[in-house]
Amino acid sequence: MEEFKEKNGVVPASDFDWDAFEKGSVVSAEEKAELTKMYDDTLNTVKDKEVVEGTIISMNKREAVVNIGFKSDGIVSMSEFRYNPDLKVGDKVEVYIESQEDKKGQLILSHKQARATRSWDRVNEALDNDEIIKGYVKCRTKGGMIVDVFGIEAFLPGSQIDVKPIRDYDVFVGKTMEFKVVKINHEFRNVVVSHKALIEAELEQQKKEIISKLEKGQILEGIVKNICSYGVFIDLGGVDGLIHITDLSWERVVNPEEIVHLDEKINVVILDFDNEKKRIALGLKQLTPHPWDALDANLQVGDKVNGKVVVMTDYGAFIEIAPGVEGLIHVSEMSWNQHLRSAQDFLKVGDDVEAVILTLDRDERKMSLGIKQLKEDPWLTIDEKYAVGSKHQAKVRNFTNFGVFVEIEEGIDGLIHISDLSWTSKIKHPSEFTHVGAEIEVVVLEIDKENRRLSLGHKQLEENPWDVFETIFTVGSMHEGVITEMVDKGAVVELPYGVKGFSTPKHLVKEDGNQAKQEEKLQFKVIEFNKDAKRIIVSHSRVFEDAQKAAVVEETPKKARKSKKEAEPVIEKTTLGDLDILSELKDKMVADAKNALEEKEAKKATKKAKKEVEEGAEEKPAKKATKKAAKKDEAAE
Repeated sequence: MEEFKEKNGVVPASDFDWDAFEKGSVVSAEEKAELTKMYDDTLNTVKDKEVVEGTIISMNKREAVVNIGFKSDGIVSMSEFRYNPDLKVGDKVEVYIESQEDKKGQLILSHKQARATRSWDRVNEALDNDEIIKGYVKCRTKGGMIVDVFGIEAFLPGSQIDVKPIRDYDVFVGKTMEFKVVKINHEFRNVVVSHKALIEAELEQQKKEIISKLEKGQILEGIVKNICSYGVFIDLGGVDGLIHITDLSWERVVNPEEIVHLDEKINVVILDFDNEKKRIALGLKQLTPHPWDALDANLQVGDKVNGKVVVMTDYGAFIEIAPGVEGLIHVSEMSWNQHLRSAQDFLKVGDDVEAVILTLDRDERKMSLGIKQLKEDPWLTIDEKYAVGSKHQAKVRNFTNFGVFVEIEEGIDGLIHISDLSWTSKIKHPSEFTHVGAEIEVVVLEIDKENRRLSLGHKQLEENPWDVFETIFTVGSMHEGVITEMVDKGAVVELPYGVKGFSTPKHLVKEDGNQAKQEEKLQFKVIEFNKDAKRIIVSHSRVFEDAQKAAVVEETPKKARKSKKEAEPVIEKTTLGDLDILSELKDKMVADAKNALEEKEAKKATKKAKKEVEEGAEEKPAKKATKKAAKKDEAAE
């Protein structure tokens, strides 16, 4: 073989790949490397865990085949494109490369993961650029819906679904809709979207056009859009108006649903509108004549009418005497009673009543009624039925600090002054004596017919016990008493027969110098009795003080006692103050008499001592007598 090669001038290539030749390949290693490089340049260089853009090349109900320019195509589940029902072959989509090839050599892609990876940036861009995006309504939640936007669960509030109130949220579940991102909470990564924002701008322009053509008094057709407690919202074809509850009917309306229903077509009249606030006030009752215009022309003041109570207030009741025609019965016209109570004490909603027309103003469409006028005024015959001095049963209605208001009969009230409740008890407040609702017997003391006032008494049912007490509790009389209450200025003392007396602190000092205390039973001396004021002043200290003074007076010489009697004035009636002054005067006179007697004896002893000295008596006895006389002089001084 070698000889053949040399003979024929054939020289073998030094780099010929005989192994490749034996396998059937005639391409050199360099050519192969070049061909490989050329092939690789036709493919995208991709890495795992990155997001790339691909093209839908085929799709069915279960999956879509996506070409990303790699050596093999990837498959993505159609459930990941649920948010985009308009997906078609040729659409560009983003996919996330989970693996370049699995065990079967298949490229693994995920559209959902790609959306999640870039969703937060996309959402922020949509908010910044006021971009309209698409989202898939996944489910309903409290207060709104959950929407899939770029793989993120965003919240769609119920108020942001549409400009009209939504009554059935479930109809939106499973739909793909357009939205605007209206709010992002970066801390909690929450996103809020709105569908309503897309149509508000268009509606705002429609509102301006509609309002510019409106005129007061114009009648339009609308659809009942919403019903609330204060009125009804009407859709006038792109702009809403409100019928206030008072403009639904000439009659009083409690619930607007009694007059209209949702989605009902009705005619309304424009009452007013505000161009700036885009508010339109509508009326429904204005399309029918006013009921006052149909009121009986012969109806006049003094006539009796029948009606039903439709509204109650504290100050009165509104009576409907005809559909849309009402009159007010003020609480003062419900009873002849002067001490007015709440109107609810006389009537309630739904009551059928008969009343008298008191005033009637057809121009102002006002009417006042009264029901007390159906009865005779009891004050016209008050002198005959409740004469002064007559006794009656009454019911306690209420208290004041100065007395008790009682009702003898409906329309006849009277006052028992607090001082006319009891002869003996000192009552600070009427609630100590009786209670509201109690029955009490009274005597008519005085009648003021002009001012409709009746003065009553309760204690006058009995004789005045102070006429008897005047003979028992005379000034100077002694009685046993119990201290029942200690107050700032003294003590209250309960005396026999349930009578209460009063003693000041200085008259509560006991013989041992201690102060008398509550609940102590002691002897007391009456030092003042005032029948008109119903006051008895007593003293415990006077009981033993007067005894001591009497003992001193008995020891005083007759001359001193006589001088005292001459100096002491005769007092027929004394007061507490007078007795105190006399007591001090008496004490001074006794002391003066005692001093005079001792001074007389001292002078006598001194004179005797001098006489003994002059007669030459012993010095010692004289000094002793002189010293004794000096001591007596000091005692006298």
